[in-house]
Amino acid sequence: MAEVVQAGLWGLVAGSALLLGAALGYGLRVPQKVIATVMAFGAGVLISAVSFELVGEAYEQAGLAPAAIGALIGALAYTGGNVWLAGQGARHRKRSGHAQAQPSEAEQGGSGAALALGALLDGVPESAVIGVSLLDGGAVSLVTVAAVFISNVPEGLSSSAGMKKAGRTKGYVFGVWTAIAAASTVSSVLGYTVIGSFSPAVIAAVTAVAAGAILAMIADTMIPEAFEDAHLAIGLITVSGFLVSFALSHT
Repeated sequence: MAEVVQAGLWGLVAGSALLLGAALGYGLRVPQKVIATVMAFGAGVLISAVSFELVGEAYEQAGLAPAAIGALIGALAYTGGNVWLAGQGARHRKRSGHAQAQPSEAEQGGSGAALALGALLDGVPESAVIGVSLLDGGAVSLVTVAAVFISNVPEGLSSSAGMKKAGRTKGYVFGVWTAIAAASTVSSVLGYTVIGSFSPAVIAAVTAVAAGAILAMIADTMIPEAFEDAHLAIGLITVSGFLVSFALSHT
């Protein structure tokens, strides 16, 4: 199978977890502690993937400076986009609506579009690195795919539950996550085709940029939701997710 097709398929697999989470969050009454638990676990999984699969790989390919500068640029870019989206009503886009409610369209006009853009901002870096991972020997990093998939389930679950509480229609909720799953496919393909034409140093820097953006997303949107209802156990749960991902990367 052509590697570009593989990139798209793996991006779609990871993105489909958002739809799975959305179906659970919209169709079921999932207890808040369960949402918090899976969010904390997903955060730990992603932290491990960022550390060992992304920043670690960038460091090995290009050294400390490109890895560190790239990560900072990614964090700055994500934070800048997130600050703007917060002003448009997407501040609590990953919240289930229990402690921090998402605004309805009546409460803040344009917040629906901002929520969709926020979901895109969160998902693109994760998907792009899946395509980039194919550049290393022609085989996708299954650890990266697993980490993104596992973390996408609680993201979709929590966010769709919050969208439902804010009065968003079923068509809107599943339309958003279907579009993000499609965007994940495209991002993974672009990660392979576009970034693959660059030098190893540039590829390493771009990987680090994605890592910085993902880490900023974890701290800003995933951990706060997890802390609301699992604060006494969030450390243990997050470390458990970290160790699962770490074990996968060393098998």
